[in-house]
Amino acid sequence: MARPRSFDEERALDAAMRTFWEKGYEATSTQDLCEATGLGRSSIYNTFKSKHDLFERALARYIDTMTSAQLAVLEDGRLSAAERVRALLAMVVEGETEHRAGGRSLGCLTVNTTVELSARDARAAAMLERDTARRLAALRAVLEEGRRDGSITSARDPGALARFVNAAIGGMRISSQGGADRAALESIADVTLDALTG
Repeated sequence: MARPRSFDEERALDAAMRTFWEKGYEATSTQDLCEATGLGRSSIYNTFKSKHDLFERALARYIDTMTSAQLAVLEDGRLSAAERVRALLAMVVEGETEHRAGGRSLGCLTVNTTVELSARDARAAAMLERDTARRLAALRAVLEEGRRDGSITSARDPGALARFVNAAIGGMRISSQGGADRAALESIADVTLDALTG
């Protein structure tokens, strides 16, 4: 008879997610995962099957947590569309200044994974593509609504604007990893909003 698990799988998954976020997939060793989770190798492999399986589950957890929080901001009907985009950009700035290791931002696990793995890991790429499509659809809907409520004045196509905002957010995350401070990130957010409303 198999022994019951004597650890919190969700806590272990969170610890693994943080490790992959800090180090990236390739640079994270099994030993790093053992140290982060407090589990032995056999427990990791019995529970998560492989490093890649654990990574996929950690990435799915990150995507669900972060994208859900971003969509909640974009769906807040109490604010105009432009105010929702401003709140999203402020959330990104706050997240980038909050999640730091060694004085540098950890960036975004999805952006980091896109750079590191999407060209050679079809399963990770598919997860990232689904997440991007979900975020772009939400951004486009808000920008279309902004056209109707008058808070978004750019004449550009809402789909193109959604891709622009998404790229600006990715750029903010990478800039933060490169050492950009809060003021620099807020400036990027302001210019992004100006492009939509100015």
